[in-house]
Amino acid sequence: MAEPSQKQLLRSFVEVPAGSHFPIQNLPFGVFRRRGPQPQAPRPAVAIGDFALDLAAVADAGLFDGPVLSGSPCFHQETLNMFLGMGRPAWREARATLQKILSADEPVLRDNEALRNKCLVPMSDIEMVLPITVGGYTDFFCSVHHARNCGFIFRGPQTPVMPNWFYLPIAYNGRASSIVVSGTNVIRPRGQGHPTGNSSAPYFGPSQKLDFELEMAAIVGPGNELGKPIDINDAEEHIFGLTLMNDWSARDIQAWETIPLGPFLGKSFSTTISPWIVSLDALKPFMCDAPKQEPEPLPYLAEKNHINYDIPLEVWVKPKGQNDASIVTKTNFKHLYWTVTQQLTHHTINGCNMSPGDIFATGTLSGPEPDSLGCLLELTWNGQNEIPVGNSTRKYLEDGDEVILTGCCKGEGYNVGFGTCTGKVLPALP
Repeated sequence: MAEPSQKQLLRSFVEVPAGSHFPIQNLPFGVFRRRGPQPQAPRPAVAIGDFALDLAAVADAGLFDGPVLSGSPCFHQETLNMFLGMGRPAWREARATLQKILSADEPVLRDNEALRNKCLVPMSDIEMVLPITVGGYTDFFCSVHHARNCGFIFRGPQTPVMPNWFYLPIAYNGRASSIVVSGTNVIRPRGQGHPTGNSSAPYFGPSQKLDFELEMAAIVGPGNELGKPIDINDAEEHIFGLTLMNDWSARDIQAWETIPLGPFLGKSFSTTISPWIVSLDALKPFMCDAPKQEPEPLPYLAEKNHINYDIPLEVWVKPKGQNDASIVTKTNFKHLYWTVTQQLTHHTINGCNMSPGDIFATGTLSGPEPDSLGCLLELTWNGQNEIPVGNSTRKYLEDGDEVILTGCCKGEGYNVGFGTCTGKVLPALP
């Protein structure tokens, strides 16, 4: 779906390098802290090229002068939660204002050096922090290719995907406290696994099957009251945007504990998200038809606009001691079977209440091809095979490995990207 012509021509006075994920057509939201000897309070921002635009400074200059944001304290907070809760009128007003003041033919920042220097901070001078306070985190299981492959691995070919999977988006409640921002190291978890060798007792120790999971996460805006579900055709109004997510998994711990209640310690030790949230408004030019669903969804999940987004995704691994990362998988968000709007509606159909800053994730995003699988569990068929990674091979992640997720939509002459979502594996604690 083509971007509207006026957006194709939109240009910023800020020089944006060719290939940047963050042109004026994107303007993803995040929260940063200035580097320096003294601790700095976090501040909301949008990314433009190699700069963060300080939204508190923009607000202090009186540039948010629309009816929704004028005088609002939302950009003087240390998280985006207040802004998220204000809903789409605030989001669209902010986006329109920011695109206007950053445009090449608007002098308010371009020609005011003092204000420009106050508002535009080089990325090299900042560190990104978790952009939201996460009250709740839910992990879905919505890629049919991932579901089918997991079924083959653990149950065999008879019923690779359970019948209920095609009627409802399957999910479990994850651990919000261990969601961390990109760049945070991941300590190899310890826990129990299936008995090994001749032992009848379970193994206990560092996970021997540490895995990445390529996912994307939706960030909730306005929530809903307890007892009042979100209608499927209103669900988009409750979703601010998307981030990359690596939902690290200890497959051996997970396999031993998962029956009968599902994942627990095998997943709760760390979940990494990218620091920039790309709004659904920025992703609209990349809408595409979602996969046809058979059987047809029940009426509460039957949406008028059954759409996904064409977001090419990649995972790279940089092994310990090697200078370069190697690509291990390429896939696309468009393969997602249950859409994010269906996920949110199903989450609330029983009356469950959501709040601004809550996160729900897609589950592993796998495509139909052998090189489009979203985790090592699938790529190595649970360790039966090895895959090449640089000058070495892997069945599962080793200490010192760095995992890099990235995603970027390709427009006509511009990108709308998510940056990277990274984490390095550290040895288990003694």
